[in-house]
Amino acid sequence: MPRRKLEGEPDWQTPNADGVLPAPPHDKTGHTWHHDNALLFEYTKLGGKGALSARGVNDFNSGMPAFEDALSDADIWNVLAYIRSTWPEREQQIQASRNPAH
Repeated sequence: MPRRKLEGEPDWQTPNADGVLPAPPHDKTGHTWHHDNALLFEYTKLGGKGALSARGVNDFNSGMPAFEDALSDADIWNVLAYIRSTWPEREQQIQASRNPAH
């Protein structure tokens, strides 16, 4: 079921019977803001398994689906920008500091 308020799924820090963590909240109570933009983009586009595999992590079973067939790259960046815009200033600044300067 889609979560329209960025709240994630119940008990998101407890793996289910398959060892997969439920979707975390994307507000300040979750961990989305702990990651840089590149990982957030890859996670959304490639799904959790694809994004982590591309980074050499093959032993983590992620439930995050890939959206590369449903959303354009621009759409993904727009969704991520919206999520970032909902965070308090402190979380926005911390997350921004994790992105390499261009």
